[in-house]
Amino acid sequence: MIKRNVVLNNETGLHARPAALFVKVANKFVSDIYIEMKGTRVDGKSIIGVMSLGAFHGEEITLIAKGEDEKEAIEELTNLVEYGLEEVEDE
Repeated sequence: MIKRNVVLNNETGLHARPAALFVKVANKFVSDIYIEMKGTRVDGKSIIGVMSLGAFHGEEITLIAKGEDEKEAIEELTNLVEYGLEEVEDE
C-alpha cells in the first residue's frame, strides 16, 4: 500500500468534471484506490464517493493505492491532482 498527500491546486477542487476525470483515471488501474480527507476515506473509483468528500481548492487529500500496479497508480493520480485537473475546468 502506498499513501501520498497532495494539495488540490485546481480552482473547484474535486467537484463535477474534475471528479469525473479522477475516477476515469483511477479506473484504469487494477489496484484499489482511495482518497482520505479529514478522517473520511472514500473509494477513488466512485464518482459519488469522490464528490461526497467536498474537497475544495487548497485542501490536502491523501491518495491511497493498494494492489499490483499501486506505484503507477499513485504516480499518475498525483500528477493528475497537482497539474491535470485545471485543464478540465478550462474546457
